Amino acid sequence: MLELVTIPRFKRILLKLSGEVLMGPGQFGIDPDTVDRVAGEIKAAKEAGHELCLVVGGGNIFRGLAAAAKGFDRTSADYMGMLATVMNALAVQNALEKIGVQTRVQSAIPMASVCEPYIRRRAERHIEKGRIVIFAAGTGNPFFTTDTAAALRAAEMNCDALFKGTSVDGVYDADPKLVPTAKRYESLSFGRVLADNLKVMDAAAVALCRENDIPIVVFNIRGEGNLAAVLRGEGTSTIVCNEEEEANGRL
Repeated sequence: MLELVTIPRFKRILLKLSGEVLMGPGQFGIDPDTVDRVAGEIKAAKEAGHELCLVVGGGNIFRGLAAAAKGFDRTSADYMGMLATVMNALAVQNALEKIGVQTRVQSAIPMASVCEPYIRRRAERHIEKGRIVIFAAGTGNPFFTTDTAAALRAAEMNCDALFKGTSVDGVYDADPKLVPTAKRYESLSFGRVLADNLKVMDAAAVALCRENDIPIVVFNIRGEGNLAAVLRGEGTSTIVCNEEEEANGRL
């Protein structure tokens, strides 16, 4: 009797985690229990047949733009923020390897004593061998966000989709934390996001995903089991895709 094999609709995904997610219930830093829970969900996604790579933000430790607003030199502040993402990446790596998941951290800012430098072909080989690659230090350049880094790495790794794990369960027409009647979108076109200036990701990241036809799936990573549910197409999320896909309901 033949065994039916379910093929994931998105085989290779890039998961973008905001640094704030790693704070857990705290107001700053890294909460080990939260990192362990997220690592467990990432392991479950891998076991479900997905190939994964990650980009982690650094806002739980240092946010360059906010520091620049308080008088820091913007370039220096952005580099400090990039270093914060390396700390988060190492924390996620540690949590994954504790539960038996092989990982590699690659940094856009070379620091050989801590992690590998970012080399695209090497990252591809790691993913092909079943390892999870965590990309750190953004793009390695100031004035670019980790959202843009996520879109760039998703394109370079030929990912089928970019999953953005945040504190809300999708994209709304207003901040749902401030406006109780805010409407959540099931799907959006890249053009609509850019034209209406919806706060999905920064404009450069959205444009890069549009140019490379990489859907963006926005969901709440704080809820236990949400990543697995969204990957199965069952969870609550918003999908941002090109106009034809949205019209045809392909996703």
